[in-house]
Amino acid sequence: MQRYVLTIYQPDGEPPGPEVLEPVMRDLDALGDEMRAAGAWLFSGGLRPPGEAAVLDPRGGGEVLTMDGPYTEGKEHIGGFTVIQAPDREAALAWGRKMAAASTLPIEVREFWG
Repeated sequence: MQRYVLTIYQPDGEPPGPEVLEPVMRDLDALGDEMRAAGAWLFSGGLRPPGEAAVLDPRGGGEVLTMDGPYTEGKEHIGGFTVIQAPDREAALAWGRKMAAASTLPIEVREFWG
């Protein structure tokens, strides 16, 4: 089995209100249960807002510079991820499609090496 990271991209700014977020979280919880039952789910987690990140840059002429995050400015950021195992890329993409439908957000599917 190969491992894949399903990365959730979410828009910057305040999260939506409970009327939007509660059904999304319910659908994601159901998908997590489905992944566990299928033996695909390994672990997942959400990330704090990018404004709370620190970027450590070794290109500071011999010292590692610490900067407030995010690393790049953008309209979206990584909000969380799920690591799964799947027999192949197509199976991982199928889980990614389900996650995109449940979260209503873009999902990047990438093989995890390590």
